Amino acid sequence: MPLIRPSTDADLAAITGIYRHHVLHGTGTFEIEPPSDADMQARRADVLSKGLPYLVLEEAGEVAGFAYCNWFKPRPAYRYSAEDSLYLSPQAAGKGWGRILLRELMASAERAGVRKLIAVIGDSNNLGSIGAHRACGFTHAGVLTACGWKFERWLDVVMMQCALGVGDRQPPN
Repeated sequence: MPLIRPSTDADLAAITGIYRHHVLHGTGTFEIEPPSDADMQARRADVLSKGLPYLVLEEAGEVAGFAYCNWFKPRPAYRYSAEDSLYLSPQAAGKGWGRILLRELMASAERAGVRKLIAVIGDSNNLGSIGAHRACGFTHAGVLTACGWKFERWLDVVMMQCALGVGDRQPPN
């Protein structure tokens, strides 16, 4: 069983490597050029500075995936809604670890005060991510058709959402 824990600076090389693979070979992210180590370090620092979770999944002492959430939009009215991001190494795919990592991210996000978690999933054929989100209680919120261009083809974005904790049943504290 993998271990899920908060990320550390020592995890950045593995996180960057996993993300680099997805940028170069996948459609889950619409980035075209892999970000540098410094870019990934700055992105992680930004998430952590907001009190939001940035987790890694570790198997046999190696980082095999990572997940984090960041505010959905910068305007204050969105301050209880966050967008999740989750990436696994190719070796970790298909083992159900995405669901395990996503569930822990959801719990961590709720503890951080997030009431709504939003998935912005690149590529409507990204069945692994769509399935993991559905298994964790996310519901379909819509599809933005042909809004990304990568690998010489148009790609959709699938929007999913999940209320955390009391969601919108009570006003925030």
